[in-house]
Amino acid sequence: MDTRKLLPLLRACMNSKSLKQGKLIHQKVVTLGLQNDIFLCKNLINLYLSCHLYDHAKCVFDTMENPCEISLWNGLMAGYTKNYMYVEALELFEKLLHYPYLKPDSYTYPSVLKACGGLCRFVLGKMIHTCLIKIGLMMDIVVGSSLVGMYAKCNAFEKAIRMFNEMPEKDVACWNTVISCYYQSGNFKEALQYFGTMRRFGFEPDSVTITTAISSCARLLDLNRGMQIHEELINSGFLLDSFISSALVDMYGKCGHLEMAIEVFEQMPKKTVVAWNSMISGYGLKGDSISCIQLFKRMYNEGVKPTLTTLSSLIMVCSRSAQLLEGKFVHGYIIRNRIQPDVFINSSLMDLYIKCGKVGLAENIFKLIPKSKVVSWNVMISGYVAEGKLFEALGLFSEMRKSYVEPDAITFTSVLAACSQLAALEKGKEIHNLIIEKNLDNNEVVMGALLDMYAKCGAVDEAFGVFKCLPERDLVSWTSMITAYGSHGQAYEALELFAEMLQSNVKPDRVTFLAILSACGHAGLVDEGCYYFNQMINVYGIIPRVEHYSCLIDLLGRAGRLHEAYEILQRSPEIRDDVGLLSTLFSACRLHRNIDLGVEIARMLIDKDPDDSSTYILLSNMYASAHKWDEVRMVRSKMKELGLQKNPGCSWIEINQKIQPFFVEDNSHLHLDWVNKCLSYLTGHMEDESKPFIYISF
Repeated sequence: MDTRKLLPLLRACMNSKSLKQGKLIHQKVVTLGLQNDIFLCKNLINLYLSCHLYDHAKCVFDTMENPCEISLWNGLMAGYTKNYMYVEALELFEKLLHYPYLKPDSYTYPSVLKACGGLCRFVLGKMIHTCLIKIGLMMDIVVGSSLVGMYAKCNAFEKAIRMFNEMPEKDVACWNTVISCYYQSGNFKEALQYFGTMRRFGFEPDSVTITTAISSCARLLDLNRGMQIHEELINSGFLLDSFISSALVDMYGKCGHLEMAIEVFEQMPKKTVVAWNSMISGYGLKGDSISCIQLFKRMYNEGVKPTLTTLSSLIMVCSRSAQLLEGKFVHGYIIRNRIQPDVFINSSLMDLYIKCGKVGLAENIFKLIPKSKVVSWNVMISGYVAEGKLFEALGLFSEMRKSYVEPDAITFTSVLAACSQLAALEKGKEIHNLIIEKNLDNNEVVMGALLDMYAKCGAVDEAFGVFKCLPERDLVSWTSMITAYGSHGQAYEALELFAEMLQSNVKPDRVTFLAILSACGHAGLVDEGCYYFNQMINVYGIIPRVEHYSCLIDLLGRAGRLHEAYEILQRSPEIRDDVGLLSTLFSACRLHRNIDLGVEIARMLIDKDPDDSSTYILLSNMYASAHKWDEVRMVRSKMKELGLQKNPGCSWIEINQKIQPFFVEDNSHLHLDWVNKCLSYLTGHMEDESKPFIYISF
């Protein structure tokens, strides 16, 4: 039996992938001493590659005494790259270079370039590019296309596009590569432009091209273009495979056209997990967590295993809509099926529980997960801040630093917000130094939060220093600085800055006007405050909210223009019964001892909220200031009858970068004895000012 008889048998085995028969023929080849026959070896290698027996294929190749045919090398190399064995492909190419009589050809280099791209071997790919120019293979369309693909895989998109533009001839694969380059680099408009150009040049797009084009429409939220591509596919009778259908579902979902997304989805003969995920995301964007869970259950019933992306999407939509029950259902599925959640799922679960007010459950997750990623710390810290647990937020930030996890812009923004609300200036300054150390002082969001912190802590000069150094001043930064000036009695500086803002063509919003009205209120600039209130309505068309009226009522009330303020309340139905505004005017009545109007407003407040102790206390104090002791007794008696008590006051100070809170009548403080001794000493000193002050260390 010779080569002529064995070769057809071997090819038949290869076509039918009959491995057992193929091995028998291989044995016969060795027995007959034909293991160096090029044609037999080539077919044996192809057989083993088609059956994914790469070691066997290599063994056939290695046993050849003189593999002098380049097609042998090309076949094995192509088999390696087709199965992502890029290292083996490059090792084989390096071995080939040691055979001087063998020259790599136009079939060798596409495999080598694919391996370079797969391993991101940019430098080696560039060297091969130079070699191709020297040997004159750049005119080959497949080689040129492979070169474009290699640069694209190495993220050298500009070089890939330049290479594409220089190619005299192009094929569909080449167009696909350059369109994908634009898509992967976020240039979705350019991707669609090249898609259009490709068709104008007479190239028929394939599944890869169309999938990328539709995905670009999804990223641009360009529903019209996406629908146009879809319509053209239907009219041309183009077969919608699972990739195109999944891209269409994603595009329609992202563009908010759920009806079409459902239609495409239901027409899919075999629904991929990507399509399911796209449908869940589409409902998620609408905030419809119920439909998301229903889809998830249906997906499970149809035997499609959810991915981590599926679960993450479900938890995020439950978090956005604060659907605790649905979120717990997904969490339970993860636990029951022993799924190892990644950092995104854990972070999403923590965010869900925090937004649903279950901070303890979020803390339980945080304790159990690996803490090497900053995103987990950020979710917990920002969650604490959102829930008003400011001391816990700063404590966790300190713990994060001890764990050697590098804080990022989001971390600093959250902890600065905590410092702002606690007026923890020293802690804020410490964080400022860290921001400079981490080279984040050019980050607009971080610097805006820093400005706000200094402003709210009363460090106006530091706030202005940050303001001057901002890379770009947006409306938020202008407003923060105006607020800082206004809150600390520098109303004229606030008004000057407002005028400067207008000259910079920055249009004020309702928050800016609130800052201006507040500044006028702190400085007692009544006429200016009324002027800006009217400007807000008449010039900028901003409808005032309760907080704007609150500033105006407070401004008029402090100036003693009580009846004018009361008339504003009475003629505005939307604010007439607002408890906050009535309380503001009530305080002004007590300040100016207008008992008649004060009593009238007090009755209105008690009717609105009979359980609010502050109204009774303020009314009692008002009567006391007018020496109406019988009325004082009546009010106090009514409070006792209703069982009302004043809420304990709270204050805090910052010592050695730690916040120390104090509550009225709280006897549980760690240093209570020291505090009482110090207070007793200070009280005694204040009672007798002739005594010299001596610092005593307790």
